[in-house]
Amino acid sequence: MLISLRCGAQQDPIFTSYMYNGQIINPAYAGMWEKIGFTTLVRKQWAGINRSPLTEYISFHSPLRNEAVGVGLNIMNDTFGREKRLTVLGDYAYEVYLSRRTRMRMGVKFGFTNYKNPLTEYILYPDGKYDRAFDEDVDLSFLPNFGFGIFIYQDYFYAGFSIPKLIENDLKENFHNYSTSAEVRTIYLNGGYVFPLDPFNYFVFKPTLLVKATWGTPIQIDLAANFMIREKLWLGVLGRTGGAICFTGNWMFSNKFRVGFAMDITTNEIYPYQNGTFEFTFGFDVDFFGRSYLRSRYF
Repeated sequence: MLISLRCGAQQDPIFTSYMYNGQIINPAYAGMWEKIGFTTLVRKQWAGINRSPLTEYISFHSPLRNEAVGVGLNIMNDTFGREKRLTVLGDYAYEVYLSRRTRMRMGVKFGFTNYKNPLTEYILYPDGKYDRAFDEDVDLSFLPNFGFGIFIYQDYFYAGFSIPKLIENDLKENFHNYSTSAEVRTIYLNGGYVFPLDPFNYFVFKPTLLVKATWGTPIQIDLAANFMIREKLWLGVLGRTGGAICFTGNWMFSNKFRVGFAMDITTNEIYPYQNGTFEFTFGFDVDFFGRSYLRSRYF
């Protein structure tokens, strides 16, 4: 008798703080605002589980002297078990006016991934017997990739569509026929609307939606409610299909510094075995061009 079981897993990291830095999922966001921006993010998934996913992310974006053009850089180090992926991607975006109030940004993303999996370091379960598939490490350098994105926005509304990685690079087999899943192609569709709750915009409500689709896996939907208090503090709660409730916060100390925190509470079967998922972000803006903000930065 033969029995086949199917299991699913994530490959690209799942982010919760994407609504504070759209460049994570869409290259068209790069250089959207008048200042040069730096953002760092650290995400620890399923804290308490040994070698659970750890993601470290650094991004940079800036407008150019031609205000319609923006550029960006993204460096991400993703570790899960002993497997490591280092991804370096650059962004280029261009903006056009669709009407007096509506703008559209078009962006491209291009770069590479380095993939390492030291198979010789694994202790094979349950009996530790020798397996030829694990006697050679996998070390792949410079797997090229590119993607694109579109971002449409007004003062109080935005919507985006992106595919950050179009090439499904094969993480090649080693000499003894080890193989793992290729890089997957993921589609992101997101949007949000800003509702001022008082005449002075001291309190703002922003619902957001993100739909994430990857071939062969269930569609993931994030639905969030975010509140901004006196243009200083963002607080939000997010529900995610697949079993997670998330809480987010982002404090803007000044026009230059911002600090963020997010926590995911897993509600599926893994809940009893982990201590939660946590994200920490830090942002810094530089007013290099000396341009004044003409719009409030709600997204």
